[in-house]
Amino acid sequence: MSRSILVVEDDRDIAHLIELNLRDVCDTVDMAHDGVTGLARAESQAYDLIILDLRLPGLDGLELCRQLRGKSNHTPILMLTAKSSELDRVLGLEMGADDYLTKPFSIMELIARVRAILRRAQIHRASSIPSRGEILRAGQLIVDTQKRQVTLETIPVELTAKEFDLLAHFIMHPGRVYTRLQLLDTVWGYGHDGYEHTVNSHINRLRAKIETNPAAPRYILTVWGVGYKFADLDTAAD
Repeated sequence: MSRSILVVEDDRDIAHLIELNLRDVCDTVDMAHDGVTGLARAESQAYDLIILDLRLPGLDGLELCRQLRGKSNHTPILMLTAKSSELDRVLGLEMGADDYLTKPFSIMELIARVRAILRRAQIHRASSIPSRGEILRAGQLIVDTQKRQVTLETIPVELTAKEFDLLAHFIMHPGRVYTRLQLLDTVWGYGHDGYEHTVNSHINRLRAKIETNPAAPRYILTVWGVGYKFADLDTAAD
């Protein structure tokens, strides 16, 4: 299978190092050294993955990510961030980035993350979410898995790509309890200790968007000491 990756990184030495080591993972590696060029390339060609530095000239990585997701571009994004920029990492994940690495990072870890994201994307393409085209209902919540649209009491709910994937996974398995590591492995494609906050952040964002009272959720429930589950509300599929 032919794979292509776009690397948007203004540090040319780092970009070149990434490019050299990605040759064993994919067939094509395209480069951009500023945000404006990176956005143009991401919009003009279909990539399997975008490796995106957040600190870019012209257009920063957060804005680039926001614009892509706002145009329904769901290409997986691996962010590269400074070690001290925790807020940027959280914002990036909430805008729809799939994973992040902090600088300096090891090439072995980078390649492992890239392989995990590509593997997850391949599984996702072959999975039931895009192909079944189901309309799933739970209470007043409706999830159209083909159009990737969500409504709550007939009102559209705007979700990031990863928020949608997480919600679709939950609603397709009502009542099943998942640990944070299981959700990382299933939805994000990796299960590394220390990244459970990624799940927590997305759960909080989902609750803020679909729950009448996020402090007392009806849909996504906390199972204390274990993880989360989607409430069994006689979920139906059309």
